[in-house]
Amino acid sequence: MRMSYSEMKKKCPNLQENLSSCNCSYTSCDKTGLCCQCVHYHRQSNEIPACFFPDHAEKTWDRSFRNFINVWKDKV
Repeated sequence: MRMSYSEMKKKCPNLQENLSSCNCSYTSCDKTGLCCQCVHYHRQSNEIPACFFPDHAEKTWDRSFRNFINVWKDKV
C-alpha cells in the first residue's frame, strides 16, 4: 500500500529545510515540502516545479516549459 503525503511528511527528515525554500503559492498542494513527490508530479504533467521560478513568475501558476524558458531566457 502506498504511503499518503501526510504520512510522508511525518517521515521526511528534510521537511523543515524543504519548506524553508519552497515558494509554491498553491496553498492546497499536498506535496509542499516533499520535493521528490513534487518533482515527480510536475514531471508527469510536463511541468516544472514552482521552486525553479522566481516569485513573480511562480504566482502565475504557469509551470510550463515554455514559461520557464520565457522567464529565464534573458537571465542566463
